[in-house]
Amino acid sequence: MEIKKRILAINFGGIGDEIFFLPTLISLKKEFPESEITLALEPRSKGVKDLTSVIDNLILIDVKGKNKYFEMFKLLRAAWAGKYDLVISSGSNKLISILLFLTGIKKRYGYDTGFLSRILLTHCAKLNKKQYACAMYHDLIRSITDFNTELPEIEKRPKIANSVLIHPGVSKLSVQKGCIKTITPEVWAKTIDLLVAEGKKVMLVGGPDDKECIDKILETVRTQNFTNLYGTTKNLKDLAGLISSAEKFLCSDSAPLHVAVALHTKTYVIFGPTDKNALIPKSKDVVPIMAFDNCELKPCLWARRQTTCQSLDCLKIPPAQIVQTVCKN
Repeated sequence: MEIKKRILAINFGGIGDEIFFLPTLISLKKEFPESEITLALEPRSKGVKDLTSVIDNLILIDVKGKNKYFEMFKLLRAAWAGKYDLVISSGSNKLISILLFLTGIKKRYGYDTGFLSRILLTHCAKLNKKQYACAMYHDLIRSITDFNTELPEIEKRPKIANSVLIHPGVSKLSVQKGCIKTITPEVWAKTIDLLVAEGKKVMLVGGPDDKECIDKILETVRTQNFTNLYGTTKNLKDLAGLISSAEKFLCSDSAPLHVAVALHTKTYVIFGPTDKNALIPKSKDVVPIMAFDNCELKPCLWARRQTTCQSLDCLKIPPAQIVQTVCKN
C-alpha cells in the first residue's frame, strides 16, 4: 500500500516557466498517484492550475515585489506547517540550497550550484540549460522516477478545418523590461490580410496584456473576413480550448506557445533574440519563423544581454515570409 506523500514544488517565473515545469509534476504524480502536490509560485502565474489536475494546492509568493524577504519567510512558514515529505526547487541561484535546508523537509531536490548545494541538498541534479526547458526541469527528478513526461498533458478539442489562430502578444512585463520578442502590430495586420487572401479561416485572440497590440492591429488590418476573439478567453483553460481547436497556431515567443506545444497543435513561432532550442522541442509540429539577418550574436536575449538591441534586425520578418511558411509547411 502506497504511503501518501506530501510534495512541495517551488518554481518562480512567468506562466511559460510554470508550463515548462508541468511535466515534472506530472511524472511525480505518476510515480506517487496518491500524493498531494503543492506548488509555490508567483501570483502572476497562478493560472497554470487551470491547465492540469496534478496540482492540489498553490502557495503564492511575490518574490519580485517590494516585500520579497517577508514573502520568502511566508514560504518557509508554509513549508514548516505543511509537514512535507520532499521538496523540489527549479531555482539555479546558489542561495536556493539554503532556503530548502531551512524548510526542514527531509528530502530536498535541487540543482548542483556548487559546494554548498552538495552539503545542504539530499539530491543534486546537473543543470543543463542547453536543452529544451521541460527536459531541464525534469532532470531534477531523474533519481526519483523512471517516468519521463516530455510535454505537459492538456485536454484536446476537435479541429476547425483550414483555421489559423493568431496570438500576437507577449507579456507586458517583458515589454516593460525592454525585452522585445515579436513583430510590430502593423506586420501582424498585414499577415492577417495575406492569410485571409489565401483562404484561411483566421481567428485573432489575446489576453489583457495584449490590448494595445490588438487595438493597433484592428486599426491597421484591411480585411474584415476574420474572427476577432479578443476578450472571449477568461483564463488559460479557455485559451487552451481555442488553441486545441485550431488547425494551425501562429504566435510570438510567449506562454501560449507552450500551451500549443502541449496540445500538439501545429504551431508557427516568431523568433527573434531568444533561443529556439531552449524554448521549443525538436518536433515537426513546431516551426520557428526567423529573419534572415545573419546576426552573429543571435540568440542574444538572456545569454548575452538582458534587453533587446535598438536595431531589432532579428525581428524584421516580412509578412509574406510568415504567410508562406504557415501555408506551405
